[in-house]
Amino acid sequence: MWNEILETARQEFSDVPDVVQLTRLLLRLGLAMALGAIIGYERESRDSSAGLRTHMLVALGTALFVLVPLQAGMDADGMSRVIQGLLAGIGFLGAGAVIKQSESGHVRGLTTAAGIWTTAAIGMTVGLGRETTAIISTVLVLVILSLLLRLERRIVKGKEERGEISSGERQVREHDS
Repeated sequence: MWNEILETARQEFSDVPDVVQLTRLLLRLGLAMALGAIIGYERESRDSSAGLRTHMLVALGTALFVLVPLQAGMDADGMSRVIQGLLAGIGFLGAGAVIKQSESGHVRGLTTAAGIWTTAAIGMTVGLGRETTAIISTVLVLVILSLLLRLERRIVKGKEERGEISSGERQVREHDS
C-alpha cells in the first residue's frame, strides 16, 4: 500500500522530470516576477491603483499560462488560443483600472491599464522562453513611464502657460501618469 502511495505521489510531481526542467521553470517564473516587480515598483512610486503586487502577479500568471501548455507539448494553434484568451482576460483587468470622471469628463487610469497589458505581454514573453526580449521590453516600459513622463509634463506646462488648458486639467493629467 505504501509503495502505491509513494508511486502515485511521484507520478503527480512528474511534470518537472529533471534538474534541467526545474531550472528552466524557476528561471522563467522568477524572471517574470522580477520584471513585473520592476514595472510595479515604478507604478507604486506614482501611487498608481495597480502597483508592485499586481504587476508581479500579472507577469507570473501570464508566464504560467503559456509555460504549462508548452510543458504539455501544446501545438502552435493551441498556444495561439491560449494567448488570445489571456489578452481578453487582461483587457478586463485593465478595464477595471479605467475610470471616467463624470463631472469633468476626464478618463483616468489608461496608463495603468496599458501597464498591466504590457506587463502581461512581458510575462508571456518570459513564459515562452524569450527572456532577452522580455528584459529589453521592460527597459522600454521604464523609459516610457519615467523619462517620457518628464517630456509630457513639459508639454502640458507649456499648454498651461499659453492658456490652452487650466491648472486643474493639468493636475488631472499628471495624476493619471
